[in-house]
Amino acid sequence: MTVDDSGSGTGAHPAPDGEPARDDEAGPGEAGSDEPGPDRPDAERPGADRPISVDAEPPEGGGPEEAGAEEDPLALRLEGLILGAERRYTPFQAARSAGVSMELASRFWRAMGFADIGQAKALTEADVLALRRLAGLVEAGLLSEAMAVQVARSTGQTTARLAEWQIDSFLEDLTEPPEPGMTRTEVTYPLVELLLPELEEFLVYVWRRQLAAATGRVIQATDDEEMVDRRLAVGFADLVGFTRLTRRMEEEELGELVEAFETTAADLVAANGGRLIKTLGDEVLYAADDAGVAAETALRLIETMANDETMPELRVGIAFGTVTTRMGDVFGTTVNLASRLTSIAPKDAVLVDQAFAEELIRSGEAPASEAEAAEAARTAEKEGVDPPAYRFALQPMWQRPVRGLGVVEPWLLTRRTTEDA
Repeated sequence: MTVDDSGSGTGAHPAPDGEPARDDEAGPGEAGSDEPGPDRPDAERPGADRPISVDAEPPEGGGPEEAGAEEDPLALRLEGLILGAERRYTPFQAARSAGVSMELASRFWRAMGFADIGQAKALTEADVLALRRLAGLVEAGLLSEAMAVQVARSTGQTTARLAEWQIDSFLEDLTEPPEPGMTRTEVTYPLVELLLPELEEFLVYVWRRQLAAATGRVIQATDDEEMVDRRLAVGFADLVGFTRLTRRMEEEELGELVEAFETTAADLVAANGGRLIKTLGDEVLYAADDAGVAAETALRLIETMANDETMPELRVGIAFGTVTTRMGDVFGTTVNLASRLTSIAPKDAVLVDQAFAEELIRSGEAPASEAEAAEAARTAEKEGVDPPAYRFALQPMWQRPVRGLGVVEPWLLTRRTTEDA
């Protein structure tokens, strides 16, 4: 079994002082093990002519306890508090108790982001139960084995980042000793004890709300193919001159700027009905089912950052088209095009592709041209009705070649003012 690669524990701890496991501590399927591994030719593997079995346990490989290493008592107490159980099983024992092959157990654990720990006795009943649940979903035919591994991977990656953030940015501040003479370790345990149930309940609440929203979007898809390959508006927002800033600013200042940018972007994307896909320090990627939502989000990002003197200029690129979604991320030509448009966008401006412009025109959010808008207004006046209420204006730019995508015709997206109307 394993721990999170970043060092946050989920069911176990790495070798002493964060050192990777030695070869003689390797678990089944790795160097130093008698079980088959992907890098050992069959001729070199003892028992290569027989399948992996969990009926007999291999010799323990000298994990932290077996090696005689002493772990921090507080770390062990915190682990027990968070996991709700004591260490009881080696990885082999856990796999056997769950009725899962060691090979499949290792695939699940690695997918969840846990580092190999050889055969140290570091697992709990919860680890066994997790294996049984995943394997049970496969056995029942609800998930394929590959899908179960994807579930493990997506959950592990998401929660690993959340746990790191909570420790680095949340608990670190709260565990400052309130009185002289007290140590951080004396404060941490009671604080975690108080926060743990509340944070757990909140995590489940948010996950359920997000799951409900995602399920709603899926069932509105017109066909099965659209559930995976969907037509979306995809936008990149990028801070201009960020590389230069990294050379001029102190690390703490830079971290505060990035956090402020990501927080502002996340709030605006959510408030306007879009979905934040990921943040990349100086860049955010978001998506929306509706082109008008994506356009409004982009312009509000530009306007908000322009009114903040501490922020660099921003540029945004948006494309509309078929997007492949996997594990909460988006891929495909549409995403690549949005990224390229961002790289050529002027400061404090939004560039969109032809398909996005056409979608805004089709939905009545923007006129094809100012001449068309004026004609529509005259027609409405003659008929005694209100003229079209266009929110956005589009201005075609010069065609230009874009690396890897050929020649594109970007459009400059702006907010339509009362003077335009």
